[in-house]
Amino acid sequence: MLTKYAVLAATAAAAVAAAPTKRAAAGQADIDVVILNYALTLEHLENAFYRDTLATYDAGAFRAAGYPDWVRQRFVEIGGHEKAHVDFLTKALGDQATAECKYNFGVTDVNTFIATAALLEGIGESAYLGAAQNITNPSTLTAAGSILTVESRHQGWVSSSVLQGDGFPRDTSTPLNFNQTYSLAAPLITSCPSTNPALPVKAFPAATVTGDVCGGKTVTVAGQGVQSGQYAAFLAGLSVYYAPIGDNGSVTIPQDVGYGRIYMVVSKVNNSIADDNVVAGPAVIDIPLSSTQAEEISPLNKN
Repeated sequence: MLTKYAVLAATAAAAVAAAPTKRAAAGQADIDVVILNYALTLEHLENAFYRDTLATYDAGAFRAAGYPDWVRQRFVEIGGHEKAHVDFLTKALGDQATAECKYNFGVTDVNTFIATAALLEGIGESAYLGAAQNITNPSTLTAAGSILTVESRHQGWVSSSVLQGDGFPRDTSTPLNFNQTYSLAAPLITSCPSTNPALPVKAFPAATVTGDVCGGKTVTVAGQGVQSGQYAAFLAGLSVYYAPIGDNGSVTIPQDVGYGRIYMVVSKVNNSIADDNVVAGPAVIDIPLSSTQAEEISPLNKN
């Protein structure tokens, strides 16, 4: 009997073996292999997060934090999905597959576990979405897309059912490129096997946003290399909104950024977030949207 991901794994494996010879750069492996290993790097991280943290916090710990048993049970289910994703990608890549690293998630209790789960699921969704445009083989794209939709449902469930927020506050999701995603994952990775294939990614310096984070409000942006005269670029859905950085890192967030998961990077210019222009980031921003606000701003209520 075929396992849940057996057909997709076989398809992706064939795609890796037969993929065209387009290169990410001279001397690098085929781009689809690079992308699948990039995805596997993230899936290893998520799998280890759920496996190890749920082993620490049992149902009693969740009850003590105010969560019914079904919340932990669903997180166990999500952890099973992440393990299946690891197995699927590992089988597809064969002997080219990257191995699990060692991590420090900084989880100290059930609440920080849930906050980290919301963070990681949102990053996973954005990572798969951003990588899609670089995949050359249609079968590989389909396989990645099948995982993307599951990651998106995970994120929506944590945001709505667990955190009692809006699980779908935007009409489009926000993609992240390779270096943007790796910059968010790298602080959680403490070491990796020396035999792991090198990925063509780098981590930008971290950036922070403090203050009343909402469209139209003035906040403070900080990070290595951040200075006045640069720009805070807010990645919101498929749009990027720029705002100048003033003295002491002051930035007025553009009103149009909207709600939900947004990422901020610091750019040297006000019209590009290409890697060569990025100074620091991304910082993760979650702007809550109540059901009342959602109804008020809905196009259905506009003439």
